Amino acid sequence: MNQTAVDSNESWLTPDDLAYARRRLPILYVNAVPVRVDDTGAATSVGLLLRSTPEGEIRRELVAGRVLFHERIRDALLRHIEKDLGPLALPRIPVSPSPFTVAEYLPTPGVTPYHDPRQHAVALAFVIPVAGDCAPRQDALDLTWLSPADAADDAVQKEMLGGHGILLRQALAHLGFPPAPAVP
Repeated sequence: MNQTAVDSNESWLTPDDLAYARRRLPILYVNAVPVRVDDTGAATSVGLLLRSTPEGEIRRELVAGRVLFHERIRDALLRHIEKDLGPLALPRIPVSPSPFTVAEYLPTPGVTPYHDPRQHAVALAFVIPVAGDCAPRQDALDLTWLSPADAADDAVQKEMLGGHGILLRQALAHLGFPPAPAVP
């Protein structure tokens, strides 16, 4: 083993250590908006996860998770996409991924559009094309593919918590889908 090799188990914090860290410093996350693209590279559908909250509500979410110590952003994206969408999702992650935005989640509601009651987290948000078969895994109940227009619908936005709906709309704008006009 060379000097830069790291045992992946050393990258995990115990639950107590993670709770301690969350109370004291921002934690780095990645958010991924999985998309299907056509032959020209235009997004044709957006994948949203369906999860149950601790309160028993069913909500839509984006792929998201922590970046581990000594883990490259690209590797964290791949790990979380495979964890949520399955090993056959075949994500097309660029060699040098660039986020479409940075979201700052705070435990205090209303300071930013993003809220996480557990911690102060900074998330790099990416749009990631996936080409393979996706099957929800871990704690995801389902994966739904929506057209960009359907994904921008207010009803879908209301099903998303913590600012994921805002991130979704930002991703759609990044992909060239303007926001729906406001209804007077």
